[in-house]
Amino acid sequence: MIKERFRISELGINEMKTIFFIIVGAILNAISLNMFLIPAKVYASGFTGVSQLISSLLENSAFPISTGILYLIFNIPVTILGWMKVGKSFTIYSFLSVIMITFFLEIIPITVVSTDILLNAVFGGVIAALGVGVTLKYGASTGGLDIIAMVLSRMKNKPIGGYFFILNGLIIMAAGFLFGWEKALYTLVALYVSSRVIDAVHTRHEKLTAMIVTKKGKEIQEAIHGRMVRGITIIPAKGAFSNHDKEMLMIVITRYELYDLELVLKEVDPNAFTNIIHTQGIYGFFRND
Repeated sequence: MIKERFRISELGINEMKTIFFIIVGAILNAISLNMFLIPAKVYASGFTGVSQLISSLLENSAFPISTGILYLIFNIPVTILGWMKVGKSFTIYSFLSVIMITFFLEIIPITVVSTDILLNAVFGGVIAALGVGVTLKYGASTGGLDIIAMVLSRMKNKPIGGYFFILNGLIIMAAGFLFGWEKALYTLVALYVSSRVIDAVHTRHEKLTAMIVTKKGKEIQEAIHGRMVRGITIIPAKGAFSNHDKEMLMIVITRYELYDLELVLKEVDPNAFTNIIHTQGIYGFFRND
């Protein structure tokens, strides 16, 4: 009974921690946009950059719409897709992140911190990447392309970096045609800086192999399948010192799912020995077995 209460309380703490870091990530993203990128007309990646572009085009029209509101609108259909294809927990946290980013974009005033476009591009890119990295690290995302990437990674065993490259390339081209090629080049700087910082904080689209040695193979298998759609290979194992029979569960996951796997292991078997290694490539069906 005490053990069960401890687990429930630990789950509550994990949820509060996730929500706290989602809010921190949202504040960082809003600061990046309203204090660096938007004033300099330098564009972020993904749906944020698309929202910036359209907001800039509508700025002097009869119906101006802020970047934050457009960002929220674009994320509604993507959230519905994520709810159906990815999972409720990840999608709820991701949409909470979208709502928080929109909220802080609306309340933080657009402020010119520096007139140097390069400084705006670099600092805007770094701060945005820290916000995205922190959000991803604690089991959520900033919505948009991140959710689409999750769907694609589950449906197709193909690299998803190409989709990001295409959309971000279109953003750079649009910035060049609409606002001059100098803006496009600074946008490229911001995107490059962001990608490098996100890789340092949390590599988004990398595949990992987890090898879990445990006495509770069945329970862990059921718990993993309850949270994610991934195949698991079970290999008989034996402890060299204890001589006890165990099982080794081998599973390939994306970086997005690492947080969920850690929670499963904490809940079911905190004593399981787990080795996480980077996976260079996989062949065959990645979804299930």
